[in-house]
Amino acid sequence: MDWQRHIDTERLADWMVGQGLGQGEVANARLLGGGTQNLLLRFDYSGQDLVLRRPPPHLRANSNDTMRREMRMLEALAGTHVPHPRLVAGCPDEGVLGAAFYLMEPVEGFAPVNGLPSLHSSDTTVRHRMGLSLVEGITALGAVDYRAVGLEGFGKPDNYLQRQVRRWQQQLQGYADFPGWPGPQSIPGVDTIAGWLDRNRPSSFEPGIIHGDYHMANVMVRPDSGELAAIVDWELTTIGDPLLDLGWLLATWPGETVDEDTIEHFRLQPWDGFPDADDLVEHYRARSHRDLSAIDWYAVLACYKLGIILEGTHARACAGKAPKAIGDQLHASTVALFERALGWVR
Repeated sequence: MDWQRHIDTERLADWMVGQGLGQGEVANARLLGGGTQNLLLRFDYSGQDLVLRRPPPHLRANSNDTMRREMRMLEALAGTHVPHPRLVAGCPDEGVLGAAFYLMEPVEGFAPVNGLPSLHSSDTTVRHRMGLSLVEGITALGAVDYRAVGLEGFGKPDNYLQRQVRRWQQQLQGYADFPGWPGPQSIPGVDTIAGWLDRNRPSSFEPGIIHGDYHMANVMVRPDSGELAAIVDWELTTIGDPLLDLGWLLATWPGETVDEDTIEHFRLQPWDGFPDADDLVEHYRARSHRDLSAIDWYAVLACYKLGIILEGTHARACAGKAPKAIGDQLHASTVALFERALGWVR
């Protein structure tokens, strides 16, 4: 894509001078990823290797606020044990580049969903370690005292669990505004799952930081080992119940075989060697004081939320506002998530 239309490197360089990041020109700039969502631009500046992150070219209503929340979270996580991209500088002002943005250090690692390098694809021990290190990332995140790192008021933990089902029911109902969408009846068990979640909701929880969209597509792994290099894409981060991050991982984790009840986007090959879902839960239990007796509830909630999020693209596709092929693929993922949830509910 023509990223130069959305990132003026001369204005960016002037801003970086004002931030005390040196002087010079933005050099060797290249776009990371496809650029269909948030834009990531890696470049050299004044002897530094930097990555810029800004919202997509067509801003959504909350794009700039989301970017500001991300930079606040990354700033708060500095000095913690949570693997994350280090924030270099943030610009909440939309006037510099037409949107809020921030700079971070590049992460030396790879995204597992894009394929495993030879070390990881050839060694079951390394793959097993990959799975366990993902759990360690969220136990470290859930252990952070959000008040101590300046995140008081960042979210609304009061009645967090009680609000979830109704919040996402409303989201799903809103898709009726898109002509051609077949409606919630195209999703298996949507009312059954909502009712089960309301009846079985845990009575209490300990608030903490959650990533909000934790799965294989939102992490990077070190190239020389199975260790987690960084948790990325903090768009849905808030203060809530950290057990939802574990539930989200379980909701998107492949079964005994990679093709079994697995969302297309999260399939990895080869799969043998990765820990199974029970191993993930036990690894979390050994590293956290949180009560995991209702972990199935969190996994079902994760299926419910993520499925409804993905169904939004299908609804837009039905109205001609997104590519049909992508809408169909994501609807299939929604169906797979709800069928997985029904397996926990029954």
